[in-house]
Amino acid sequence: MTENKIFWLDNISYPMLIITAVLLGMAPFAGEPHLLEKLKMLFDGQLSRPIDIFDLFMHGAPIILLVWKLLHNLQNSADSSRN
Repeated sequence: MTENKIFWLDNISYPMLIITAVLLGMAPFAGEPHLLEKLKMLFDGQLSRPIDIFDLFMHGAPIILLVWKLLHNLQNSADSSRN
């Protein structure tokens, strides 16, 4: 007996997630995007200040949510095709 629960991520639309991921991923639009700058700092071992860590999470969160939603929907479609 399986119960269909509404996952909170299902309530967020793909267009909203895509637009947010692109806007925050590319911000600021002049110069190097913060996400790339913070990822470089992370790989160089220089990501130590709390504001930089927060900046990485803030700019990367929509991309992570988008990937999570895609994987969740793929898993649900695979599960429903088995039944």
